[in-house]
Amino acid sequence: MSKSFELTKNIDKYLKYMTFIKSASPLTIKHYTLDLQQAFKLDKHSQSTKTSYSEAELMAEVRAAFNRWATLSLASRNRKAATLKSFFHWAYVVEDLLERDLSLQVTCPKVPRKLPHFLSVDEALAVLHTFDRDKDVPLREKVLFLLLYGAGLRVSEACNVRWNEIQFPQKTLRVKGKGNKERVVALPGMTVTALQKWKKEGGFDEYVFGETPLVQRTAYEMVRQSGVRAGLLKPLHPHALRHSFATHLLSSGANLRTLQEMLGHESLQATEKYTHLGIDQLARTMEALHPLGKGK
Repeated sequence: MSKSFELTKNIDKYLKYMTFIKSASPLTIKHYTLDLQQAFKLDKHSQSTKTSYSEAELMAEVRAAFNRWATLSLASRNRKAATLKSFFHWAYVVEDLLERDLSLQVTCPKVPRKLPHFLSVDEALAVLHTFDRDKDVPLREKVLFLLLYGAGLRVSEACNVRWNEIQFPQKTLRVKGKGNKERVVALPGMTVTALQKWKKEGGFDEYVFGETPLVQRTAYEMVRQSGVRAGLLKPLHPHALRHSFATHLLSSGANLRTLQEMLGHESLQATEKYTHLGIDQLARTMEALHPLGKGK
């Protein structure tokens, strides 16, 4: 006989588990909450008073939800499917609330992999040269660029860097990333030099960019303006600098595991999107070195 599943109570318990045990970010919890409310029609407009469900009833609700979500983008449907899979897996594996792992029955077509936008090495150097060429550009803009492109930080991480997290002798930075997970990243010599110079000029005690963290909207605008000054054809944003960091390292011989650690990715799958560059480089190598290539 199938177990009776107290839906509302278990959703609340699951969200607390993801918050306090798995350290999911507030934004992730917000998405999980919305997805589960929509899937089981638990929003404030719902007239349903049903609280206990059988496994068959749960799957019927899921199928009905995917019918309602049919007009959403594939990426949105995949995210909602991932939420349901995580919820059912928790209910079965962690809490033993289900007879079967219903997560195995939740499927959604894969989203075609979109290659991240990144700069060429020449474009990255062109942006860097503008900081030395244009003397009116504040040093903090160069520091931001070097944290994003030189250390591969997320923009949220760069905005919140504290001075006590930087070890200048070791040229390392302790970063608190997604889910409050900490990692240590190596800093290139040019980034260290710029930070040391900025520390002397800025005189801030706690955060690198001021008495409080740098506002992300301001960081986006600083990066965008640096791209304009360098004459880039596409608008430049912080994500592109992080992608460029990863792409250029991989093309220079860094392995995926090392790159995963430096980027702070929880899974290797998130890092594998950068392997597209390896294929491009392999093709160029074949053309240049193989006896049947054009270079011969």
